Amino acid sequence: MTVTQTAPPTVPQQKTGMRVRKRNGDAEPVDVNKIVRAVERCGGDLTDVDPLRVATKTISGLYDGATTAELDRLSIQTAAAMIGEEPQYSRLAARLLANYIDKEVRGQGIASFSQSIAHAHAVGLVGDETARFVRKNARKLDDATGTTDFEYFGLRTVYDRYLLRHPEKRTVLETPRYWLLRVACGLSHTPQEAIGFYRLMSRLRYLPSSPTLFNSGTRHTQMSSCFLVDSPRDELDSIYDRYAQVAKLSKFAGGIGISWSRVRSRGALIRGTNGTSNGIVPWLRTLDSSVAAVNQGGRRKGAACVYLEPWHPDIEEFLELRDNTGEEARRTHNLNLANWIPDEFMRRVEADGMWSLFDPDRVPDLTDLHGEAFDRAYREAEEQGRFTRQVNARDLYGRMMRTLAQTGNGWMTFKDRSNALCNQTKGGGTVHLSNLCTEIIEVTSDEETAVCNLGSVNLAAHVTEDRTIDWTALRATVRTAVVFLDRVIDINYYPSAEAARSNPRWRPVGLGVMGLQDVFFALRLPFDSPAAKELSTRLAEEIYLTALETSNELATEHGPHPAYADTRVADGELQPDLWGVPTDGERWTALRAKVKEHGLRNSLLIAIAPTATIASIAGCYECIEPQVSNLFKRETLSGEFLQINTALVAELKARGLWTEAVRAEIKRAEGSVQGIAELPTEVKELFRTAWELPQRALIDLAAARGPFIDQSQSLNLFMAAPTIGKLSSMYLYAWKAGLKTTYYLRSRPATRIQQSTVEIVRPTEAVYIDRPSDEAVACSLENPEACEACQ
Repeated sequence: MTVTQTAPPTVPQQKTGMRVRKRNGDAEPVDVNKIVRAVERCGGDLTDVDPLRVATKTISGLYDGATTAELDRLSIQTAAAMIGEEPQYSRLAARLLANYIDKEVRGQGIASFSQSIAHAHAVGLVGDETARFVRKNARKLDDATGTTDFEYFGLRTVYDRYLLRHPEKRTVLETPRYWLLRVACGLSHTPQEAIGFYRLMSRLRYLPSSPTLFNSGTRHTQMSSCFLVDSPRDELDSIYDRYAQVAKLSKFAGGIGISWSRVRSRGALIRGTNGTSNGIVPWLRTLDSSVAAVNQGGRRKGAACVYLEPWHPDIEEFLELRDNTGEEARRTHNLNLANWIPDEFMRRVEADGMWSLFDPDRVPDLTDLHGEAFDRAYREAEEQGRFTRQVNARDLYGRMMRTLAQTGNGWMTFKDRSNALCNQTKGGGTVHLSNLCTEIIEVTSDEETAVCNLGSVNLAAHVTEDRTIDWTALRATVRTAVVFLDRVIDINYYPSAEAARSNPRWRPVGLGVMGLQDVFFALRLPFDSPAAKELSTRLAEEIYLTALETSNELATEHGPHPAYADTRVADGELQPDLWGVPTDGERWTALRAKVKEHGLRNSLLIAIAPTATIASIAGCYECIEPQVSNLFKRETLSGEFLQINTALVAELKARGLWTEAVRAEIKRAEGSVQGIAELPTEVKELFRTAWELPQRALIDLAAARGPFIDQSQSLNLFMAAPTIGKLSSMYLYAWKAGLKTTYYLRSRPATRIQQSTVEIVRPTEAVYIDRPSDEAVACSLENPEACEACQ
């Protein structure tokens, strides 16, 4: 459709005789000027927004008997529809929505934060302790609430999914301001603490993960994000115990990783019945159904990832679980899959050697071994002929690559590196898996389910107007974040005894980041530039060092965590030491001396998780990822939302290039600016998408910041047209770079949806292959899933 110029809108004439119905039920004549003024009040300081256009379209939708709530919603939708041509309409739509929420809350007789808490407590939503805290400090807390300038997508997500709702009427009982202050009060000991934490969050400099934002201050204070469940023993009671654990953890918004490497393979002898095993697939089918059934109260899907070591004889069937073809009874469409890979396997892939598959019943010790001990035990079992069968290592590796290309799943995570660099493994514990999103590295056992609570620093909110990093503010944010992440451990509700046993003992937390791409845009650093890599590493070091200092201060006050003696830090080894990276400077020297004297309150501190939802709330790009497009539609449980790169728009406006013709070119190119002749080279280089960046750069950035991340990173990799050869080289490079884990492989669809909003459509062709070689792999989806549990 060709866009044509239209004359500026004028205020429509009064519609004679038409009446609207107010929220209190009264009817009154339509006053179009009132509608115009309401929109103008929200858009007064937005220089590139025309409130009259929104008001005009709203008025054109009037009908006799319409409600004022309907008119408000129409205004919001109208403003949101204009975001593609001008990003400031996102702010206008958000402010209109904020007013709509305020009216909904006030309509229930709620005029202050303390009244909101009282109402929510009366209907059983807010916990007794939080209600008492707010009642005691009502005046101070009521006076503290200010404003937060959300983008529309973020505020819409908050309204639909985070605000407390009346259990019967389903109306919201809190505004976004009250929501953030309720979260702060649920974690605070004093009103001063609550107000300080609230102000940090309201400035969108830091946000806790979704479980904390859902549940802080409520009757069910399950605020941890991640649970790592050890593999069940190869017996019926243990397997069904794991099902029960997973269901209870999923009920309260936990993202779950679970190993299945101890369960015997298909065809293995069952001595009790003298029969043979059906293998792991039927058990995982049952787990798949359980995860789908327990959907976290309808607020988001249940989510779990199953980890399997590649020496398990069912590994090939495991890799087929997410396929869209084949026997449906052997598919698990709700579970995510990850390979827990020892170095010995990667070495044999390099050498084009054979790989032996062992039934866990015959080599029960392999699961608990890593490094040289695993290598010796594996080779010894191989020499003794205890393997079930042997396969070519490269063939199996190629099958892993095909699974990644076709499903985005079957993540490559590295067992030996994860164990060698984990602070918790000094005392003999073993890291058997990572979590749902591959950023948590903690030991597990039959008695301990590892737990981690997460939060992310918004790096974009720490860039000053003169385009530098405010390092002082960043340190202050990290100090506050670590204190409140640590506090979750003591307040938290633990759905299982194994989780309650592990978390207070190790006290791990996972502080991450979001908005790295925003920082690079603000500082005009191409994502793959040496300067971007240097800044990314410095940011990681600053955050880790400040987190260590804060944890040491907490240990000085409260004592180190109970398992401190079983950590590598107790022997003086911090994460950079394990990577062989020197640290110098007065702060590092002073820290080491203080840690030697007082220890740490937390065994682990840093984990970079996905931030799909909280980054949207904060209005920044996700965690450490490059942008996937300059213009795209996002589909979530809250609906469909148009997203546009505001940094690109600002750049083009400054150059006088933000025209209808350029917008149409960006749409035609599906969010890319590389083919737009009018744009200078430096603009094209800065605003490349993830599909246009060399993936080696993403791996190099992750490896460079790795010495300052004591857990791991949810590292997505992107390849528009994946081939077995390209993927094989990429993941081999990631292993050699020393990464502990990787996450999704994001690929693009082989065909494109026809475009109806631009004049010209460029055809694309699907590419398919007939055999597993280096040709392109056909992908039916763009792997649109995004983890929302680990944010």
